[in-house]
Amino acid sequence: MVRAGLELEPRQLALACASHSGGAEHLEVVTSILRRYGLGPADLRNTPGVPIGGPERRAFTASGARPDRLHQNCSGKHAAMMATAVACGWDPAGYLEHDHPVAALVRSSVEELTGCRIDPSTITRDGCGAEVYPLPLVGLARAYGRLTSAVPGSAEYAVAQAMSTWPELVGGQGRDVTALMRALPGAVAKDGAEGVYALALAGGACLAVKIADGASRARVPAMLPALRALGVQGDLGERLEEALPAQGLGWGEPGGR
Repeated sequence: MVRAGLELEPRQLALACASHSGGAEHLEVVTSILRRYGLGPADLRNTPGVPIGGPERRAFTASGARPDRLHQNCSGKHAAMMATAVACGWDPAGYLEHDHPVAALVRSSVEELTGCRIDPSTITRDGCGAEVYPLPLVGLARAYGRLTSAVPGSAEYAVAQAMSTWPELVGGQGRDVTALMRALPGAVAKDGAEGVYALALAGGACLAVKIADGASRARVPAMLPALRALGVQGDLGERLEEALPAQGLGWGEPGGR
């Protein structure tokens, strides 16, 4: 989308890459993306939702509010897709349709960065309403590595810089994806549904994880030995304390590792 002519400030670009927690700052930045291109929250077409951040969700529920499109964690991505349509002179209303130019742009970029051909018969819909593609983990990791190894001035470099500079906009306070990027300067990381996680260190070393049963709690512990294998030094457990799930106990003793 950046290659096609989408122009965003770094914090807006970071939010466009997010599964955000639904906090006040997240909502403000999403709205600013829409406003920049003459749009508003009412124009969004993603699935309505509630905040995924714990404190944000509790406050939202206590307020009596109902699920809406702005609070849904993918609203930044959808705002960016609509903004791209406007920037390119296309009708933004149909941006989720398979044959819309924005959808075609996304597919071609995914194929290029992952090095994997997308079989049209395998394309389905994510929970947010956007198209989603089955990819091998090696392809997902490769795409992230190409972000952090990109040359200055490229669209990939701009995305990586935005994510690593504004990790709280990619996730949120208390979120493991934000803690990981804070603990590993220059890294980009992104969590996904069903236990998916991808990360690339500055320079391009990369990895991707998928927890077989879809549980998210095991993602970060599973990544720690992989990060050490990539050469990350020091006490990762201490540096990533905010990102680690609470230890499970059985009869007062640690239950598993």
